[in-house]
Amino acid sequence: MSAPVIQGWCPGALRPMMSGDGLVVRVRPRGGRLTPGQAKGIAELSARYGNGLIDLSARANVQLRGVSEAGHGALIAGLAALGLIDETAEAEARRNITVTPFWQEGDGVQDVAATLASALAAPDAPQTPGKFGYAIDCGPVPVLQGVSADIRIERARGGLCVRPDSAATGAFATAATVAPRALELARWFLASGGAPAGRGRMAAHLAAGARVPDLFREVPAAPHGPAPAPVPGPAPTGYLVGVEFGQLAAHTLAALSGCGALRVTPWRMLLIEGAEAPPDLPGLIAGPHNPLLRVSACTGAPGCPQAHVATRALARALGQSLPAGLGLHVSGCAKGCAHPGKATLTLVGRPGSTVDLIRDGATTDAPSACGLDPAGLTLSSLIEIDDAP
Repeated sequence: MSAPVIQGWCPGALRPMMSGDGLVVRVRPRGGRLTPGQAKGIAELSARYGNGLIDLSARANVQLRGVSEAGHGALIAGLAALGLIDETAEAEARRNITVTPFWQEGDGVQDVAATLASALAAPDAPQTPGKFGYAIDCGPVPVLQGVSADIRIERARGGLCVRPDSAATGAFATAATVAPRALELARWFLASGGAPAGRGRMAAHLAAGARVPDLFREVPAAPHGPAPAPVPGPAPTGYLVGVEFGQLAAHTLAALSGCGALRVTPWRMLLIEGAEAPPDLPGLIAGPHNPLLRVSACTGAPGCPQAHVATRALARALGQSLPAGLGLHVSGCAKGCAHPGKATLTLVGRPGSTVDLIRDGATTDAPSACGLDPAGLTLSSLIEIDDAP
């Protein structure tokens, strides 16, 4: 069995990634926010130059799918006119920033995001690995602990804390020093061997024994437990709507753009600023009890060339009646892109268009059953296999 290919980098707009349905073009909204005009423009560009499908990524970005190589240049020109393109592909790759969607006017979060983005755009900014990223989690309550990041900016008594991912301490910072502190930590990561061969993550570097400079050992991380996973519903600054499997149609995004500015979240949800109720649009999840909120599925075949099975239809069919307390992950291959962690039930596509079932594990764990025919699967049959001794 051939192992899936790990790319080691994420697509951008200026450096897209080829997939089974064409180029994947990732747009990184500044400050994690799309104005109504930007959202409408992205929808129109997706329909014109792509296949009309738009993904929400785990880093709170939006991805246009099915873009042809011939149409990529015109697409970039359209995105640039919307203010969504960086000067270079290198600057774009560095601007890997996830911003808490629950910021409020005047709390400084957007100022931090803009300052950090500006610093990362400088020619001498550290060129970190493609998956290296920053989390700005200094809103009213920290919510991004479970979101992938390498440098975390959080609240500290009297200011901010710039903390290496997985570390219990960080460096104190003010609004004026937060960006220099973050870049100083990124430079240390590179200089201390955190990215051999151009790949590496902060948590793994620290786990391997790297010791951060004393500056980043002065402020204890703010005490807080894991944040509960947000769910669709009212929020202090608007209304959160979920998106089935993190993908929506261009016409749905166009309709949403008429509801207000949109904040892109890393949880397959959009926050509609100022909204008090959800719009009635196809593919949206408006309440917290929809079982599809507990279902993950990657693009699958034929959209992903590494996938062995179609995933979304199978996940939807099985997930509609998923009992409370259970989670389902359907992955086209063993990479587990849509959900790297464990799930109650995990289905992994294998060569020959079959799937393996993994119980209470991730895609790389040992299966409970192998070679299952997706066409014959029902949720009850999976649970019976799962409960078998």
